[in-house]
This record gives sequence, structure tokens and C-alpha cells, in this order.
Amino acid sequence: MSDVEAVKNLVSRHQQLRLEIAKRIVGQQDVVDQILLSVFSGGHSLLIGVPGLAKTLMVNTIAQALGLNFKRIQFTPDLMPSDILGSEILDENRQFKFIKGPVFGNIILADEINRTPPKTQAALLEAMQERAVTVAGQHYKLNLPYFVLATQNPIEQEGTYPLPEAQLDRFMFAIKLDYPSFEEEVEVVKSTTSDVEVEIEPLFTAREIVDFQHLVRRVPVSDNVVEYAVNLVSKTRPSGEKAPEIVREFVDWGAGPRASQNLILGAKAHAAVNGKFSPDIEDVQAVAMGILRHRVIKNYKAEAEGISEEKIIKSLF
Repeated sequence: MSDVEAVKNLVSRHQQLRLEIAKRIVGQQDVVDQILLSVFSGGHSLLIGVPGLAKTLMVNTIAQALGLNFKRIQFTPDLMPSDILGSEILDENRQFKFIKGPVFGNIILADEINRTPPKTQAALLEAMQERAVTVAGQHYKLNLPYFVLATQNPIEQEGTYPLPEAQLDRFMFAIKLDYPSFEEEVEVVKSTTSDVEVEIEPLFTAREIVDFQHLVRRVPVSDNVVEYAVNLVSKTRPSGEKAPEIVREFVDWGAGPRASQNLILGAKAHAAVNGKFSPDIEDVQAVAMGILRHRVIKNYKAEAEGISEEKIIKSLF
């Protein structure tokens, strides 16, 4: 199959996937779209939203529709790295045997990731970046595709440990979930208070998803689009010569080169699922908010004046 045919195939399969997920998830289409872009780009996502917005159900549904192995880790203050990675035990023959932890899956839901101390948060770093883990000196490769979707609660700050910038930067997208509209909430209540169970059909295999990830990387991109993405990221750095006044005044530090890489990968995926054979500047702008939101760190002045990251990023387009 040529790449042109493969892109057309991806468009139709992506539409099927959205319809399958919509059988169980009402609304939240932008959130689902960004998660799917992240999957096809080979990235990870951070979901930010209040409790009760069906974050766990959404991830589980997407995993089922993609035909992938789903594992959930509930992050708590007493969680240890071995609870995530696994540990060695002595078997009946007095030989050490490695018992794999929940990190060995295809889609990992790291629920309330900011409830656990930095030592345990860091246990995910190698898995997210290298698609491998090291336990007791042994190196273990993780199964592909590998995708971490973490959730954090923006309201309850008591007993939380903010994610360090190095870990935040590992997430391709930071996705904000809002409350559903009135009509959507009525539909949610109707569908969840009956005795009807919706079955989700697996539409992909793990091999197909990896193939689509390679296809996205093969999508050609023109130099002017790459330069636009790098220029956009440069503007987020308050010490840079391209930084506008709003960034110099309200930003502590901006996005690094990984943001530029993710902008281009995300733009390629956005173009491909919409049937385009090369991304343009509109594709970069379509993914920029989710990719830059968690990489633009505001200062105290921005907090005091109520300036949001979204307002700063929109001013850069």
C-alpha cells in the first residue's frame, strides 16, 4: 500500500474510531480528538479536569476501541516505584523472578498522578521516554504502542505534589476537560442510569497502530511550516529576542525544543487524519494550545492579574 492510500485508510479508520467511542462517551469531542492525535503521534497526554468528568471511562473506552491492553494505576501518597514497575521475588526454587508491574501495558492510565511524591512520579520517566524500564540492573523493553495518559485534579491542592518540569515536558499534550453542556449532561444521565450496557468493538490491532505512527512520521513537511513552529516556540521564551511584551512581562520560562518537535509531529498527525498529505500552518495552530499549555510557566504577576496560559499562547499566533 502506498503512503497516499495509507493516509486515505487512516482517515476512514479514524472516523470509524470516533463513532465507536461516541457510542459511550457523550460530547468531549475535542478531548477525544487530541488523545487520538497523541496516540497516532506516539506521544503521551495529561488530562486536567475536576472529578466526575468520565476521564477513566474515556481512556478505557479508547483503549477498547483501539484493541489495546489497558492498565490503571491509582496514584496515592504511599505508592512506591516498585508498585508501578514491578519487583523481584524468590520463587519456590529460590531463584529471583521478576513480577511485572502495571507499567507493562499498552495504554497506562496514571490516575491523579500529582497525588504521589516525586520519587514515585519519576518511576514513569524512563518508561515514557525510552519505552523501557530498568529494575535491579535488568533492562526490560515495553510493548509497543505505549501510551501514558495521566490525570490530575486542578482544584484540590492539599496533599498534592506538582509535577516537575522535566516530567511535564514528557507529555505531548496537556488537555483541559470542561463540564458538559446542558444537553450533553441530560444525555449522560439518560445513558448511565439505565440497564443497557454499550459494547465497544476493537477496530485496530497493536501492529496497525504502530504502522500508522510510522506513517505519520513519513508525512512530508515544508521548511516554512517547520520554521513557523520553531518561531512560535521561540516566542514563549522571555529571555529570547523574539519574545513579545506579554511573554516578557508574564512568563517565567518558556517551551524547549521538545515542544517544537511535538508541534510538527502533532501537525503531521492532524493533517493525516483530515486527509491532507502535508501539514500547513493551520495544522500547527490546531495542536499548539495543547502542546504549549503546560510548557509556558507563568510568573506571580500573571497569577495576580489573572492572565491565563491560553491568553498568552493565543497572542503568539
